[in-house]
Amino acid sequence: MSTLFVIATPIGNLADVSERALTVLRECDVVACEDTRTTRTLLERHGIAARTVALHAHNEPTAAASLVAALQAGQRVALVSDAGTPGLSDPGALLVEAAHRAGVRVSPVPGPSAAAAAFSIAGFPGGRFLFAGFLPSTAAARRKALDALELPYPVVLFEAPHRVLEATQDLAARFGPARELVIARELTKKFEEVARLPLGEAAGWLQAAPHRQQGEFVLVLAAGAARAPAQADAERALDVLLTALPASEAARLAARITGVPRRELYRRALERAKQERRAK
Repeated sequence: MSTLFVIATPIGNLADVSERALTVLRECDVVACEDTRTTRTLLERHGIAARTVALHAHNEPTAAASLVAALQAGQRVALVSDAGTPGLSDPGALLVEAAHRAGVRVSPVPGPSAAAAAFSIAGFPGGRFLFAGFLPSTAAARRKALDALELPYPVVLFEAPHRVLEATQDLAARFGPARELVIARELTKKFEEVARLPLGEAAGWLQAAPHRQQGEFVLVLAAGAARAPAQADAERALDVLLTALPASEAARLAARITGVPRRELYRRALERAKQERRAK
């Protein structure tokens, strides 16, 4: 039976590729990759001559159909991304889904993951975290997304270098300056840097040297306090009511519905209004 192999590749240091990954790549007929130039560097380093085809965000539907046809014809296909594990904020999910629907065997070849690597060096207790990928690129959408990340366990985020400063400032505004953050920059690469610090100091750390806003970033936000169900219900009610009512009236009704103190909800409503003004 033909197989689609989903292969994790190094996130920076090319020596991190596994022996099994190299064996499978040598045996495959086709390697589907985000950027053929990036993957070719890895393949040539290890003397692998497999044919490469591009599979990225702009061509995945058509490329997936062609690759599934190759699999059905008996070819062995590997899926890789530029770095790390395919499907985690990288293309590949459409191809994997299409393979499943076509009855093709799908097999993982596990290995490097920037999310797991960053969490492993964060030092935050607990056996679980939420991987939230990239935050929205626009300020208003990003701040809205952060509201859903007040969780009783750590959150792992990816961030682009040109947005990382603004993202840490928004994190500090939403979760407070005392909440801890791990900034993992250029993991496994020559200029790797890792800093664990309060959110209130994150922007200053990034601005302390010009190079600190360059490269690939993973952010690990420390867990927040567990929210009681009533608190979560109250915040959802407040969100709905604020679309039609002033802050004071929305807070009063949300408190009456859920039993959460009106003063607390009113303060939350004012914080939301402040964030919206900043976004404009």
